[in-house]
Amino acid sequence: MATTASIRTPAHLWIVGILALCWNALGCVDYTMTNLKNPAWLAKMPPDQIAFMGTLPGWLTAFWAIGVWGGLAGAILLLMRSRYAVWAFGLSFVGAVVGIGYQLFVANMPASMKAGVGGYMPWVIIIIAAVLYWYAMNAEKKGLLR
Repeated sequence: MATTASIRTPAHLWIVGILALCWNALGCVDYTMTNLKNPAWLAKMPPDQIAFMGTLPGWLTAFWAIGVWGGLAGAILLLMRSRYAVWAFGLSFVGAVVGIGYQLFVANMPASMKAGVGGYMPWVIIIIAAVLYWYAMNAEKKGLLR
């Protein structure tokens, strides 16, 4: 009877996976509450930002969905040690780059979205999506994902 050796899950995979799960779950909550126009959620946003979000095209909302839900799927798949985490994080990265890139470089974002945390948060989101994609690719190369 043949036996196969399984690679023990390293602690860093659990740490990255759990942090990715929490981070992407927050993105999914933001996506859901914003698109459902939850009054309590939108009350935290200035009126110019709410108006701006209402003018974005539907295809952009689709990329936002791909970004956040792909990231959540990637985190779950990473914790399951599935090689499909690479694909999910890849889609999440594309969703983040297209969605945020359009807002930063094409759309006329209100000044309130560029001030303070809003000025650098889009870049943080893109960097985290890229790092999670890179991490999953390396985990697959090392045989940690199956």
